[in-house]
Amino acid sequence: MREQVGTLVSFRPDIKVMDCTLRDGGLVNNFYFSDDFVRSLYIANIKAGVDYMEFGYKASGEIFDETKFGKWKFCKDEDIRAIVGDNKDTGLKISVMADVGRTDFRKDIIPKSESPIDMIRIATYVNTIPAAIEMIEDAHSKGYETTVNIMAVSKVNSDDLKNSLEILAQSSVDVIYLVDSFGAYYPEQIRRIASQYLEIAQKAGKKAGIHAHNNQQLAFANTIEALTIGCSYLDCTVSGMGRGAGNCFTESLLAFLRNPKYNLVPVMNFVEQHMLPLKASGVVWGYDIPYLLTGILNAHPSSAIRCIKEQRTDYSRFYHELFDNVL
Repeated sequence: MREQVGTLVSFRPDIKVMDCTLRDGGLVNNFYFSDDFVRSLYIANIKAGVDYMEFGYKASGEIFDETKFGKWKFCKDEDIRAIVGDNKDTGLKISVMADVGRTDFRKDIIPKSESPIDMIRIATYVNTIPAAIEMIEDAHSKGYETTVNIMAVSKVNSDDLKNSLEILAQSSVDVIYLVDSFGAYYPEQIRRIASQYLEIAQKAGKKAGIHAHNNQQLAFANTIEALTIGCSYLDCTVSGMGRGAGNCFTESLLAFLRNPKYNLVPVMNFVEQHMLPLKASGVVWGYDIPYLLTGILNAHPSSAIRCIKEQRTDYSRFYHELFDNVL
């Protein structure tokens, strides 16, 4: 097991905070954010010292009907530029996520020299890693920073995960992310699995990151557990906004980090001015008992999302339904 890196009051210059509010949060409202919301979040992130802002997905318009989603499902370069301009001298980098099999990356991801985007984040499952590597190398050749986010690793056996990490470490990717897709892990497990990521990534000169979900109210705990042993790229969302139970709260993470570059006040102002009205409008996310149950059973949260939409409160019955399906 890896030793702790630093102490509670240490300054870690390797830490990078990634705001995923538009991308993971967009899964809640089909990416229908107003330009005012997006621009205000961009400005808040700059003032807060956040390192990266993920605008959404680079989804293919030939696969997804553009009339059924907001524009941050597709993250066209001109739409991002309308918000950030050239994004010069802000200290904030722009990222987007590209899912294996859902992105026409050769056409829709243009050279970095022509784009306001700095980083392409490739999302993959273990069985699609060859396709992910093709996307990584394409983005790298076009001048982008890259990450690879391996989803649903709580369902992957240890040998397959180790082999996958070793293959990815041989690619041009910059950061390899541990993703707790189902919010199933506890801090002790995160420490063990993140140690494996770090060992393989660091041997290849790569960084490791953590993207946690809050099904068991452990997203923040799991994030700081991973960072204490060396993970340096940390995903979060304002007010935890994200699919289902949501993610690690930006507010919690910035308050925890002992880096004077981070400032919590702009984020709190954004919560007051934008997140509270968004919730009041009926947009729903965050911890609830059905998400707890899917997290405990390491199950996809889709069934919990349906349970909540149907306003079910027969939690014991729902638990037994899940239990029967999982086992």
